[in-house]
Amino acid sequence: MTATARKTEVPITTLTTGGGTVVQMVKRPARKLDLSRIGAGMARNVVPPLVVAALLLALWQLTCSQAGSSLPPPSQVWIDSFDLIAYPFFNYGSQDIGLAWRVLVSLERVAIGFGLAAIVGVLLGAVVGQSVWALRGLDPIFQILRTVPPLAWLPLSLAAFQDSNPSAIFVIFITSIWPVIINTAVGVRNIPDDYRNIARVLRLNPLEFFARIMVPAAAPYIFTGLRIGVGLSWLAIVAAEMLTGGVGIGFFIWDAWNSSRLSDIIVALAYIGVTGFVLDKLVALLGSVVTRGTAAN
Repeated sequence: MTATARKTEVPITTLTTGGGTVVQMVKRPARKLDLSRIGAGMARNVVPPLVVAALLLALWQLTCSQAGSSLPPPSQVWIDSFDLIAYPFFNYGSQDIGLAWRVLVSLERVAIGFGLAAIVGVLLGAVVGQSVWALRGLDPIFQILRTVPPLAWLPLSLAAFQDSNPSAIFVIFITSIWPVIINTAVGVRNIPDDYRNIARVLRLNPLEFFARIMVPAAAPYIFTGLRIGVGLSWLAIVAAEMLTGGVGIGFFIWDAWNSSRLSDIIVALAYIGVTGFVLDKLVALLGSVVTRGTAAN
């Protein structure tokens, strides 16, 4: 046996069965961490966006550096808004705070409004998907209400709540609930009949059927609706805060516009985009974990 063959030799164990037959079992070698493969995967996912971003920044710099340009180039944004970029968590007063704190204030409102929309949306979607009469009665109303722009709800919510904070939360709720309802209803309607037959055999009550059959089977559809809903909720809060005030990221953009601080607006837009991207990925990750767990069960 050569040295190379000895290195690749796989250990073998024997197992004797009750009939006296000897079965050879091959032990699988332990998996080793392949750093080169991980590095190649990161390069495929990270390098292309960085290259595209660098090209866009270069194009932006060349275009806006010309005389008479109405927008500042990236170099000017860096100079004008260095404090906002380098120190996102500074706090010198009620309105003199870093953009990270403003984003957290907006996220708190999104968490409340979107959380309520997720709970109510899944429950209503389950009812609409399970009941033909509920589908006929509620679906046309949902289809009409979901086309109303988010800010169109703001005057009504301000009149109802008499306060800007619950009004903004209501706008988030009413904006993000529709994709959750619709996708949940579609997922419930697509539950295989075999699952329903199993529930009848096991004599599951409606609550058990909802928790053990309906939600796991419709989970991919539910999380698709949640991903759409969380994106809409982030869009709605930024727009609502421009009109309701406060210390959120939306009001900061409106205040910067009134003060002609275009560089600050550009930095705030970057914060908004990155935060929305992270929210979408978090919901997608949660959905993959839940659907993988339900599939395993």
